Amino acid sequence: MLEELTEVGYAALTMERVAARARTSKAALYRRWSGRAELVMDACKVRGFSELDLPDTGTLRGDVIALLQLMSAKMASPIGGILRGLLAEMTNDPDFARLIRERIHTVGPVGIRGILRRAVERGEVEPWVLDSRRAVVATDLLRNEFLLFGAPVGDETITEIVDDVYLPLVLAPAPKSGRVSGARGDA
Repeated sequence: MLEELTEVGYAALTMERVAARARTSKAALYRRWSGRAELVMDACKVRGFSELDLPDTGTLRGDVIALLQLMSAKMASPIGGILRGLLAEMTNDPDFARLIRERIHTVGPVGIRGILRRAVERGEVEPWVLDSRRAVVATDLLRNEFLLFGAPVGDETITEIVDDVYLPLVLAPAPKSGRVSGARGDA
């Protein structure tokens, strides 16, 4: 199925073509998946789109750099090419966009929040950061770099994201208004 997706892209992917390539029937596919969005998400899960082991270097900076490097390596693999195409298709299919946000987009935010929780325990970061938009800026910037410039995202860029943008944001004091804005759509 992923080979078909790689060849034709999500927009041209049909259950008929997938069934033909898998030497099965459309009915068999529809018994298991409600449509192509569900099928693609399950195939991506099997190929490890949403799996990352959280690094533990002992420091916030080291952990964030290591996480972004892991994400960059995944983006540079064949999986990344598929992911780039899937992200581009989100604007055309609301159901598919919802699934991407629920099943793939959460990888970075969940990972970075796990790293931030450890940093809170070590006293490196204030607890309010976990529920702020600041928490996911590093993974958002990496994704933006990937979408705009492709993969791999170099170590120099990753270090700039962490040192020049992310650490100053998460180590800064809470906003004076006391309002901490949660990141939209994160799990």
